[in-house]
Amino acid sequence: MTRQVETWLTDMDGVLVHEEEPIPGAPEFVEALKATGRRFLVLTNNSIFTPRDLRARLLGSGIDVPEEAIWTSALATATFLHDQRPGGSAYVVGEAGLTTALHEVGYVMTDRSPDYVVLGETRTYSFEAITKAIRLIEAGARFIATNPDPSGPSPSGTLPATGSVAALISTATGRTPYFVGKPNPLMMRAALNQIEAHSETTAMVGDRMDTDIISGLEAGLQTYLVLTGSTRPERVDTFPYRPTRVVDSVADLIGLVGG
Repeated sequence: MTRQVETWLTDMDGVLVHEEEPIPGAPEFVEALKATGRRFLVLTNNSIFTPRDLRARLLGSGIDVPEEAIWTSALATATFLHDQRPGGSAYVVGEAGLTTALHEVGYVMTDRSPDYVVLGETRTYSFEAITKAIRLIEAGARFIATNPDPSGPSPSGTLPATGSVAALISTATGRTPYFVGKPNPLMMRAALNQIEAHSETTAMVGDRMDTDIISGLEAGLQTYLVLTGSTRPERVDTFPYRPTRVVDSVADLIGLVGG
């Protein structure tokens, strides 16, 4: 028998929104969480945007999520590096979401003998920046990546994402990165700590079996797969693990929030 869910973690893309379009039921789900006082975090492997940026983007879609309720792979990466090597230095391939998070934990951005090369997501990967990252890793910098997602959506179609570029750098250097974001349970534990939640009474809502559901399962959470995103219904049974429950969309979970 599953325990009462007291706190919620939910993915963003494919669960609450498709690009800029809200998924039906998503605004009501978030409002139900706020109305009942349930602590929650919106999790995303996207490291491009800061929580403030993402709040504004969600508001534009009619979904009102407080800035402090947004947890990105960039924030998880910054937290991890601060714990590992406080006040360190990094060469960053990424955008404002990642550089801002690292600055806020006291990291210095440099291309002179950095402690780490940190790879995040960007819509404009530079061959020059990737080449510099390869040479710095060869010179001894430790290789970190925000998340392993190989591709991501755009209005025009599929885009290569952090995992694909990490594979390119790994092939050139022979060094594999440490991925901080989902499905690494590290990101889930950091999220739980952020809202002082217990795994036994927390649920993870996601649209991907290979990131959201496996990371929730490995962190000991209840897991809810919604069929509004990446994983198609016919694919669910092909995985060697199962979510607690499969639902059509986040709209089906509104009743559970107040339960």
